[in-house]
Amino acid sequence: MQKIFLAAAISLLALAPAAALPPPLPEVEGKDAATLRAEMDNGQIYEGLIALVYLNRIGRIDDYGPKLDAVIATASQTDLSAEGKRLYDERMAGKARGPLHGIPILIKDNIEVAGPWPTTAGSLALKDNVTGRDAPIVARLREAGAVILGKTNLSEWANIRSNDSTSGWSAVGGLTKNPHALNRNSCGSSSGSGAAVAASLAPIAIGTETDGSITCPAGVNGIVGFKPTVGLVSRTFIVPISHSQDTAGPMALTVRDAAAVLGVIAGSDPADPATAEADARKTDYVAKLSPDALTGKRIGVLRDRIGGRADIAALFDAALKTMEGAGATLVEIKDSRAGLDGLGDAEFEILMTELKADMAAYLAALPAKDGPKTLADLIAFNKAHPEELRWFDQSLFELAETKGGLDSKPYLDAKAKAGRLAGPEGIDRLLKENKVDFLVGVTNGPAWTTDLVNGDHYTGPSVSQLPAVAGYPHLTVPMGAVEDLPIGLSIIGTKWSDADVLAAGYAYEQVSRKRVAPTYRPQ
Repeated sequence: MQKIFLAAAISLLALAPAAALPPPLPEVEGKDAATLRAEMDNGQIYEGLIALVYLNRIGRIDDYGPKLDAVIATASQTDLSAEGKRLYDERMAGKARGPLHGIPILIKDNIEVAGPWPTTAGSLALKDNVTGRDAPIVARLREAGAVILGKTNLSEWANIRSNDSTSGWSAVGGLTKNPHALNRNSCGSSSGSGAAVAASLAPIAIGTETDGSITCPAGVNGIVGFKPTVGLVSRTFIVPISHSQDTAGPMALTVRDAAAVLGVIAGSDPADPATAEADARKTDYVAKLSPDALTGKRIGVLRDRIGGRADIAALFDAALKTMEGAGATLVEIKDSRAGLDGLGDAEFEILMTELKADMAAYLAALPAKDGPKTLADLIAFNKAHPEELRWFDQSLFELAETKGGLDSKPYLDAKAKAGRLAGPEGIDRLLKENKVDFLVGVTNGPAWTTDLVNGDHYTGPSVSQLPAVAGYPHLTVPMGAVEDLPIGLSIIGTKWSDADVLAAGYAYEQVSRKRVAPTYRPQ
């Protein structure tokens, strides 16, 4: 689990051109994957060097310097050099595998990665959970030529252990800091993935979301985050919360990079029945991107969900004006909450019931014979290890343990109600009644001051619940900052409209360019 800190200059680089002195380290700060790929093709950088540069940057910024604690584990310099040489040789032989060839990627630590790393979900209960297997999405990334650089910290158990938790904290990884202001929260649960990409510790990371866990950390860290349609991306070998709502997705500096990653990780998986339609539904998401994608589109404006802050409203109005200038027609939605009474309670019942069942299924199927096998085992472990409960309790675990099975009436009733309210009577109704192609809103408020004693005090706007419960796509793109703290613009579509949502976000991004670089200020 220990990370490696490289010296400021890396000496012997097998892939670098012969020279009297080693070449200077290339600059990667703020560079997206598409730029890095172009530099590789132009001979400016090499696959064997680029991962080492990011490893060095992780050492300087994550382990030392600002000490973000966004990355839990990294690959060794030796392994990265060998992988880089193999990919360099492939490219020189004319066998580059696509836009991710040679690109370092970080993986959230609730997703299994073969090798020496355990998959911990941030908990000491799984600190020895070395499964020796890649989740299917990780295997797809490797096949596409991506370099698995390491694993990112997260809100422990993806923020489902307690209502009083602090996002970005885990017993394994400590507290992830927001690179824009180190005393501010990085949101969760994909906290490390969001902070790492914002700080250029990797150009791309993979996060997971049940409700807001990709889009919120992407928004507050000032990057792009995409939650796909549930069922487009495999969940096999990912520590679960809810099979109704869980999905993995890309977190990146640009929409183009997010689209490239989605094109790789999307697809059917026989072990995940929810993905049965994925092969038929997936497409070339990068090819679908166009700067003219907003032309002629009607956009439903979720103004009643932006909160009461004038500064956020001003950013939102400016973003809407930009979209209108790009050819979109804006349609104000009068009351986006009408008819949704009881949705929150229904979602909560689903999450608690599925957490108990899905966690047991995952733990019971782990290769190791010892270790926790049920949610009750995790509860007992936490009680026996005070360091786990140092900052907040496990009240949600304990509540979930009281729930019935997946055939219980309260669960089945909640599942039917939530699916109806969020989908057909929620997003789909709003799209149809207002004759709009997408819904847009504000992803997040400014990052709040982290407080381990009192837990999260997030009070900003959020539009994550409807697409999360419905299982529909949700994209966040930077739209500016309040007091240098990033704010995201959310674009939401109907089921399987992933390509269209990405294209709309790309068109906005091309004319807005609102991503701001982190300053690592202490407060």
